[in-house]
Amino acid sequence: METVLLVILILIGLATFFKKNNNSVENGNSEELTKKISELEKSLSAKEENIKSLQKEKEILKAKLDSFEKIKTEKTQIEERLKLVEHERNNLKNKNTSLLKEEEGRNETLRKSIESTNTLQQSLKDEKERLNDERVREAKERLEKMKLKWGEHERNIENHIKLICKNHVIKYINQENFPHSRNKPDNSIEIMDQLIVFDAKSPANDDLSNFPKYIKLQTESLKKYAKHEDVKKDLFLVIPSNTLHVINQFTYNIGDYNVYIITKDALEPIILSLKKIEEYEFADKLSPEERDNICRIIGKFAHTTKRRIQIDQFFADEFLDTLSKAGSQLPREILESVIQFENAEKLNPPMEKRKKQILTTDLKEKSDQIQKETQMRDIPQIDAQIKFKGENESEK
Repeated sequence: METVLLVILILIGLATFFKKNNNSVENGNSEELTKKISELEKSLSAKEENIKSLQKEKEILKAKLDSFEKIKTEKTQIEERLKLVEHERNNLKNKNTSLLKEEEGRNETLRKSIESTNTLQQSLKDEKERLNDERVREAKERLEKMKLKWGEHERNIENHIKLICKNHVIKYINQENFPHSRNKPDNSIEIMDQLIVFDAKSPANDDLSNFPKYIKLQTESLKKYAKHEDVKKDLFLVIPSNTLHVINQFTYNIGDYNVYIITKDALEPIILSLKKIEEYEFADKLSPEERDNICRIIGKFAHTTKRRIQIDQFFADEFLDTLSKAGSQLPREILESVIQFENAEKLNPPMEKRKKQILTTDLKEKSDQIQKETQMRDIPQIDAQIKFKGENESEK
């Protein structure tokens, strides 16, 4: 482009030069020169047209160059965005890989947790079945022991009454020697020419719901003994101590005679209370007040004995229930430790010696000593009120 412009300028200069020196040129050369100038002008016009064309092409090329630069810039921007997208894609890919690994780890942990849970559930199920089987076995053994105790009840009562009679020089009368041949009770003793009947009764099976009704019927059937003149009108039915919780009445006034429901533990104090009457040589001369006092003492003995048996039975059931809960609810390690401590313990209650009398004064002194210790240690007095089903107001 610059060379073309230089040529044009030279031609313009030459044309100007020839016009200024037109007078000095010969006439022969004037026409030729004019012709050349005309050709030069035509050539110049062509060059100018060419220059204009070249300028247009330049502008077009410049526009294309600008467009190319714009495209190049856009390309660079696209490449940058592509790099960012690629980088983001790689990050997402890495994150996805990490998440997949975490998911696999969680799945593995969950699988192990499920296996552990299943194992624990199976273990708990087995332990529950074992405890249930153990409870069923213990209940069965307890029932068998109760049945065995009931089966031996009559023989145990007979042996116990014989032992009491032997220790306190009381005449025991067995069934064979009972004077009335048609009706013979299980056991009877003779005090002041009177026969005192002790009939042993026990449940027929493990269903105790009908036992109170059975006892009531038996009280009415004792009339066959009470109708004899030499039989004392106070008769006793001896029941197993583990049936007390179903009995709601312990005294029956039938009219011509009275029936008392007692247990084996009440036999000795009742028999001794009855024997106490022998100390009165002229019992038929006793005043009504003295007779009432004797009856009151006997009644007090009977009531106190029954209440003590009721309380012992109540706490025995509570202790058995607590022991059962301890065996089923305590953790195994603690239970094993408890059993070890239990095996290491030993209780030594006072030993009873034959012919050694238990003095009331000694018992009272011991009671006073305990009461003084509770007062010295500021231990509050507790009034226990244990109520039993079916207790009437007179027994509270």
